[in-house]
Amino acid sequence: MDWYPLRLTTPVKQHVFGGRAIADRLGRQGLPAGRIAETWEVSDVDGDGARVREGALAGTSLRELALAHPRSLVGRDWRGPRFPLLTKFIDAAAPLPVHLHPDDEAARERGEPNGKTEAWHVLEAEPGATALVGVRPGVGRERLRQALLEQDFDAALRRLPVRAGQTLYVPAGTVHSFGPGTLVYEIEQTSDLQEHAMPHRMEDGSALDDEQWHANIDALLKQWKADPRPEFVPGLRLPAHEDAQRVILCAGPCFALERWQVRAHAVLEHSYTTALVVSNAGAPASFTCGTWTEGLGRAETVLLPAALGRVRLHGPADVLVGHVPDLEADIRRPLASAGYGPAVVSALGEGLG
Repeated sequence: MDWYPLRLTTPVKQHVFGGRAIADRLGRQGLPAGRIAETWEVSDVDGDGARVREGALAGTSLRELALAHPRSLVGRDWRGPRFPLLTKFIDAAAPLPVHLHPDDEAARERGEPNGKTEAWHVLEAEPGATALVGVRPGVGRERLRQALLEQDFDAALRRLPVRAGQTLYVPAGTVHSFGPGTLVYEIEQTSDLQEHAMPHRMEDGSALDDEQWHANIDALLKQWKADPRPEFVPGLRLPAHEDAQRVILCAGPCFALERWQVRAHAVLEHSYTTALVVSNAGAPASFTCGTWTEGLGRAETVLLPAALGRVRLHGPADVLVGHVPDLEADIRRPLASAGYGPAVVSALGEGLG
């Protein structure tokens, strides 16, 4: 296989909470008119799977490539029924529904290969923006149920301030929401399983009947986990050189997210052993991977197969980079060498203690 940087089709979700920030502020081209809640930058979700747009593999689905060439595409000894990463830009012009995602065990009971742990990196947040994340200490199932039925979320849920540049790792089973006035980049396990606590549909805002709404709340409570109370973190900087920086934003067993920033006329070089999902968070940039030198427009994404192994990011550039980490080799060891202690590193996500 002659691998090259893969540009993929991008499912777009026009849910009722969306606005126009992805187009108007991030500068993404080619989006439809009307509200845009989410662009699924890399997706292997059933019914919303990406296909390669260009080159010799044009028209091939991401799932076909992951199944036929797991080591060359994803890397290491990865095996799985789906490409493991789902990434999105999300515009919460209005609040997202209060909801949660099941963990792997609960998902398998429903015939799905995995649930969904996720993380949000905040690109923009209006003054006073907040997120609901996990329950207050001492809140039990009945108190949470009553709060959800009364739609009095602050009676049971933690409300955290949201600031641009921070990242929150959200374990599966955690009740959560964010918005209004919040623009994020999200990385997560490949799944669209979720349970909502709202009396209306996320897609168009139409009302649910009470029977369906109460059944949804019961399903949420069955999969809810009381313990996770994650906090926003600023990320941890790894030394590169004076004109470039890598910041580890979050990390866990299923994914890690970094932000790479390079000044004009400088280059950041990086070798890798697992696929990189590279999404542009700034002005148009360019990169070299293998024999290809290509541009990356505003809010565009490229998937770099593991087989290519090395990338050069040319400044000026500001990109988000997702991957499936080896927590010891890719996260703990480099951060320890940079002088970070175990407690600081473990705050990035799960499995780092």
